[in-house]
Amino acid sequence: MRAHDLKHLSDAALLRDLAGLVVRDRVITAALLAHIAEVDARGLYRSAGYSSMYAYCVEELRLSEDAAYKRIQAARAGRKFPALLVALAEGRLHLTGLGLLVPHLTPENADELLAAASDQRKSAIEGMLGRRYPRMEVAAYARTLQPMPAALVPQLAPSQVARPSARPAPDGERAPAQVEVASGGELAPAQVEEPADGELAPAQVEMPALFLLQITIGQGAQEKLRYAQDLLSHSIPSRDVALVLERALEALIEQCEKRKFAVTPHPQAPRRSGVGKRHVPAHVRRAVWERDRGRCTFVGGTGNRCSTRSFLELDHIDPVARGGLATEDRMRLRCRAHNQYEAERVFGAQFMERKRLEARRRVSPRDEPAHVPETGEVGAEEVGAWAVPNGPSGAGLAGLPGPSQPGQPSQPRPPVPE
Repeated sequence: MRAHDLKHLSDAALLRDLAGLVVRDRVITAALLAHIAEVDARGLYRSAGYSSMYAYCVEELRLSEDAAYKRIQAARAGRKFPALLVALAEGRLHLTGLGLLVPHLTPENADELLAAASDQRKSAIEGMLGRRYPRMEVAAYARTLQPMPAALVPQLAPSQVARPSARPAPDGERAPAQVEVASGGELAPAQVEEPADGELAPAQVEMPALFLLQITIGQGAQEKLRYAQDLLSHSIPSRDVALVLERALEALIEQCEKRKFAVTPHPQAPRRSGVGKRHVPAHVRRAVWERDRGRCTFVGGTGNRCSTRSFLELDHIDPVARGGLATEDRMRLRCRAHNQYEAERVFGAQFMERKRLEARRRVSPRDEPAHVPETGEVGAEEVGAWAVPNGPSGAGLAGLPGPSQPGQPSQPRPPVPE
């Protein structure tokens, strides 16, 4: 008998088993969150070849992106406030409600919010939080739109086809009342030729993937957007925000690649530089970026290569503290998580943690640095600043400072893939 065929159960047994499974599911969910939190805290995903707990959950544990995000957020909150996991296991708080509480929890209000959310439905929790924490801005939001099959895309019937008009309607569109009936010289349905071999019929053409993006921007950003639309008015007369955004992203990516990895269509010949040994020449940065394909090179014990392209850093294979050189064959791309993992393997976790604390203490607020090292953010090559007597103090990673790790992703994805 198949395990999921329940036709043989009586009504009473079915209801009893269902209630029991719900209770077990709550307990298992709380235990699952506790395990996720502990693996996350120990950074065990790094040795498996993943840059974050989020990537590990999605790629290794096969959770959906949404399920991974919600469980990691809940797990981190549960580790900080254990009463949340107790309430979840006991059924006083559901996972969705826990997720709603997470952005607002503090040591001062955790007990109060948990009591207010206990045994409440999602709508009641949302109402309670809305009264306590009113917000006007719209949360950043992006999702994939389901493409409409070409066969279902509205197409003009023969009687709707119109000759070009001397005075088109606004935005180049024709209102229904303006559509003219086709006449002389146009093909009737029976005259339409079949597509040649190798050509796609209209119903076979694949529609491009579309994505819905919803964000809230400030007045300054709105003014910049309008100004960009004005500047691009000749090439984008429709002022389409999507086209303007794509053009802006292309320019930004080109600028960032040039600044961080010296990517340029017209590279200059290498020159000898008088800067210190920690400097990575432009031609080396460019060659390493192209060789490693702009992706972390760490490979876990199971053969999985880290897939992240964010928070990348140039890493000396041989630490500067031990005489490492900034040459193409002795440099590699590593994400921040695996750069730190390597540093801890070489110098020890306690040593690295102490150096990170020292680095943060050395930074004065008036210095306004471009990047303040966070916990887990000083790489193996960076240890040379402290391990070598009279060495330089606190330069960026291989001359490549990056932005401080945000609580990413942006709402509605705060600090999951860190």
